[in-house]
Amino acid sequence: MWGNIAIAFLLAFIVTYMATPYSIKIAEKIGAIDIPKDERRMRKKSMPKLGGVAVITGFIISLIYLVMITYIEGSINLFDENEYLKKLIGMGLGIMVIAITGILDDTKTLNPLQQFIGQLIAACIAVAFGIKIGNINIPFIAEMGLSETVSIIITIIWIVGITNAINFLDGLDGLSSGIAITSCVSLLIIFAINDSPMIAILVITSLIGALFGFLPFNFAPAKTFIGDTGSNFLGYLLSIISILGVAKTYTIAVIVLPMLALGLPIVDVTWAIIRRLVKGKSLKAIFMADKGHLHHRLVRKGFSQKQTVLIMYIISASLGVFAIIILESGIWKAVSFLLMVIAALALGYRTFITQKEEKGEKYECGVCKYIYNPKTGNEKAGISPGTNFEDLPDTWVCPVCGESKDVFEIHK
Repeated sequence: MWGNIAIAFLLAFIVTYMATPYSIKIAEKIGAIDIPKDERRMRKKSMPKLGGVAVITGFIISLIYLVMITYIEGSINLFDENEYLKKLIGMGLGIMVIAITGILDDTKTLNPLQQFIGQLIAACIAVAFGIKIGNINIPFIAEMGLSETVSIIITIIWIVGITNAINFLDGLDGLSSGIAITSCVSLLIIFAINDSPMIAILVITSLIGALFGFLPFNFAPAKTFIGDTGSNFLGYLLSIISILGVAKTYTIAVIVLPMLALGLPIVDVTWAIIRRLVKGKSLKAIFMADKGHLHHRLVRKGFSQKQTVLIMYIISASLGVFAIIILESGIWKAVSFLLMVIAALALGYRTFITQKEEKGEKYECGVCKYIYNPKTGNEKAGISPGTNFEDLPDTWVCPVCGESKDVFEIHK
């Protein structure tokens, strides 16, 4: 069994790695190019953004191989009461809708409502084919049965919510794909420990292989973006995997564990919704993009884009390990681990700021190469000497080319 999984992982990796250069060429031909048009963009150079097609291709080919082999060997029954074949077909149809919506958005640019409709249709397809959250067993208390209507509503909210959570993270080179990898590996370990259904392990293995095949082209400096096609696919698939993985034991703890493994995107999208509602004072404001995501805030603190991505990898991986420790060793050991991680991150941040102040580091504009020196400031622009870069107002722009703070990195 594990030999088949290893082969499937490598198959997904190889197919995605080989397909990605072709996705770049196709993106250039059909106009699927990310052209920076607003100050929210972290990169100011045009970039192909159809990498998600390569990831989906590698995933699908690998999963088909793995399902066929395991069925022939008798490791999985596609026609028993679990109706795995039906669920796989529903997942595949949902992926088709997500892919079509994503490609249209990457080439023609859909509005948020159109994207939401595509996500909603894909979620409804998954539910119609039996992928849904059923009963919830609360340990030592009772089994909480969900009515059909409540089950459908909760499942659709979960799928659409996670889809958008991953999509919101697609803001830096390698960010969404790397976070998806850490979440997938955490979920895979949780499923293995919890004796979860084999179908979840098969699906997640193929996804991990495809993501590793794409990451070399997406990590900074990126050659291509995963695009809305890829980020929506990742969120959609992760939401479904988390449902399939707890299908045997819907205890409250096992449902919470996938939420912890996906904690970073969930918290980021939740805070984004609250922030936008407060600022915009209307439901329409939820769909208005801003620069308040965690990766934007870290860059404004003076971290480079690569440093920001690595920090978010660490946070995501730590939440995944936290969930694994809860399942394996209990809540108190998990809390102890999390406190140590928080202390290490706080110490690292303090050291980073102290070293910057001691070195008097300068900051260079990534577009025009203007250098901001905190010691001298920029009195023409109203910035007095001694003003640290992170203390500059968010509205401050490069006095030469007019680009925002986000394009500046530490001058070497």
